Amino acid sequence: MPSSPIPDLKIKGSSTQSVHAGGSRPYANHALTLPIIQTSTYTFKDTQDLSEFMGARMWGLEEGRTEYGRYGNPTIAAVEAKIAALEQAEEAILFSSGMAAITCTLLSLLSTGQHLIITDDVYRRTRQFCTTFLKRMGVECTIVPAGDSTVLEAAIKANTKVLLSESPTNPYLRVLDMERLADIGARRGVRTVIDSTFTTPINQQPLEFGIDLVIHSATKYLGGHNDLLAGALAGSAQLIALVRQNQWVLGPVSDPNSAYLLQRGLKTLALRVRCQNATAMRVAEFLEAHPKIERVWYPGLASHPDHQVATAQMKGYGGVVSFELVGGLEQTSRFIDAVEIPIIAPSLGGVETLIEQPALMSYFELSTEERLEMGIKENLVRLSIGVEDVQDLLDDLGQALDGQ
Repeated sequence: MPSSPIPDLKIKGSSTQSVHAGGSRPYANHALTLPIIQTSTYTFKDTQDLSEFMGARMWGLEEGRTEYGRYGNPTIAAVEAKIAALEQAEEAILFSSGMAAITCTLLSLLSTGQHLIITDDVYRRTRQFCTTFLKRMGVECTIVPAGDSTVLEAAIKANTKVLLSESPTNPYLRVLDMERLADIGARRGVRTVIDSTFTTPINQQPLEFGIDLVIHSATKYLGGHNDLLAGALAGSAQLIALVRQNQWVLGPVSDPNSAYLLQRGLKTLALRVRCQNATAMRVAEFLEAHPKIERVWYPGLASHPDHQVATAQMKGYGGVVSFELVGGLEQTSRFIDAVEIPIIAPSLGGVETLIEQPALMSYFELSTEERLEMGIKENLVRLSIGVEDVQDLLDDLGQALDGQ
């Protein structure tokens, strides 16, 4: 059940798109909000109705109708259309999780004997999938430093098919030059894929720079309330159709209840992200000036290695601030235990401010040496800004640091 953005909304602002894009009014029973179509299968009036549907499907003319829930759902299709409109994409597809979006996309684009390139600062589960699961399939993976396009292009081989990175990356918020990456991909015949979870379409639209596909863990900012799991992929109709066919086989489809929650969260996406942008900037500036902070990683700061690139291509710098405290593992843990508003938890992008010490959360099972090899220091903190009052957050962070 393919989706497409509503043409007359393409010229509207992101808040208007967040509220109104996707679906078509009036909804069933003249409901103002998107209905949840809770069904796993669909019916036909008679065999003639079925035959006409199957015939139309053969020619791609079924007009949004389907016969089984794995192949589509009206609630899900409306959310896909909204995401496509926000990304200025021809189509989008919804998945059961962000990782499902990544794995299904890579499985659709890669075959045995082929090669992909990823950056070293990607989400650890993405890296794990590329270096272990795909390896078992006979797909080779090369890891290159984030932000170094020269090394990235030099790593391309005759059988390279995909360049994959996050931007900004996790947790150091490295920002890739989208135009440069898209140019490399176009010249060398390689698909470019960007995980844009940290920025959302409010801050960055990779497709406008020539990137082929953009991925989101919709669990994060798009949903915005830490109450659902979903993933999304946006791009050309041709590539989305390829991935959708494989989704039907592999089965990582979303469900209508999660899709409903996601579209409800999307309606306030622009408002939340702009608030989080502003608060994160204030927090980053506060932390960088504090004597007990060794270093702050935030693209909005002039000290960030990719500040100029971020300023040129992003509308906002995002709601995640990473920083390193003066001291080691224990001092950093004491600081995290001393804050009162941020909640110790994984994930990001919701209305609540979350805090984590990656050495103890995402990379706990690794040795100190293994963590350091991946760039994860024991004094590193990742702070995901929510929508709380900025002064309350500054006061809380200040008292926790002063107590060290």
